[in-house]
Amino acid sequence: MRGLLLALLALFALTQPLAAQDMLPPAPYAYKQLADPRQEAKAQALMETLRCLKCQSQSIADSDAPMAGDMRHQVRTRIAAGEDPEAIRQWLIERYGDYVSYTPQVKPITWPLFAAPLLFLALAAFLLRGRFRRSKGA
Repeated sequence: MRGLLLALLALFALTQPLAAQDMLPPAPYAYKQLADPRQEAKAQALMETLRCLKCQSQSIADSDAPMAGDMRHQVRTRIAAGEDPEAIRQWLIERYGDYVSYTPQVKPITWPLFAAPLLFLALAAFLLRGRFRRSKGA
């Protein structure tokens, strides 16, 4: 009985930090738009190109996850401070990795991803050319 109680207490202690983040109030600009319509338009355009790391299939503009709210707050705060949207994107990529952006960048590590479709098309054209040559000769 004592071991069971100790195990339940340990489980409770381990799950509390996970629940604590969702209990925090949302950041001020998570659900509140900027007063300047031009700045809000810039922020919206940027937020639609950034991926929610928790949802993974939604942009931070569409997601209701607390993390997306924090990211929206960061974007709006930095836009209001006059920062360039591309600089904000780079800051988020540095902080969260390339996955946060829907627009992939060509880097030495990612160039094979961009080159592979072209190589497959060239291989398919070569194989089809050989196939059609043989059928004409028969």
